[in-house]
Formats: sequence, C-alpha cells, structure tokens
Amino acid sequence: MPANPLDAYRNVEKATLSQRDIEATVLTKAAVQLQSIKENWARDNHDAELEDALSYNQRVWTFFQAEISMQDNPLPDEIKRNILALSFFVDRRTFETLAYPAPEKLDALININLNVAAGLRGEV
Repeated sequence: MPANPLDAYRNVEKATLSQRDIEATVLTKAAVQLQSIKENWARDNHDAELEDALSYNQRVWTFFQAEISMQDNPLPDEIKRNILALSFFVDRRTFETLAYPAPEKLDALININLNVAAGLRGEV
C-alpha cells in the first residue's frame, strides 16, 4: 500500500476509469495547468511553469497522434483527421508560445482541451 493516501486513491482511480475518462482527465489537467499559468502570468517563476505545462500538454496530444495512427484504432476516419488537425494546431501553438510567450496564446489550448474532454465525457 502506498505511504501517501493520495497515491492510493490515484491508483484506484486509474484502475476504475475507462480509457475515455482517463483521456478526458489528462486533458482537463493540462487545461487547468495552462489556466493557472495564464492567471498568474506575472509570477516570478512563470517561465519554467509555462514550459512544464506546455510540455505536458504536448505529450498528451502526442499520445493522441500515436493512438489515431494505429492500424487497429476503431475511430472513423473523419474523427481521426479532425484529431490530427487539432494536434497539429496544438503543436504549432505550443512552439509559438514557447518562442513568443503571451498569456492570451494559452486560450486556444485551454479551450480545445476542455471541449475535447467534454466530448469524451459525453457532455457535448
């Protein structure tokens, strides 16, 4: 049993969530991190936090890119194309934000993540 009760909860949560729920959760986590950076832009260490949050978000979207490219992925081709287009946009916006940081550039990433997460949860 993990020493930290929060770790125990996370382990149970991982074991009981569906793949869609997990994807929605990581997208929401990434959106929350980006929103926090945006809201605290003037904080001293925001550069490192911005890089970490953007890196996490990009890893999430890289996972989606890998998943939709697998031969046995059951999603319809149109949905795969839409996810791929979104992931390319996320990549471009991430690199643009790293090169020329501005808080308003995070809005699109936050909104995409929250909207896709809502769709995965069936909230749309």
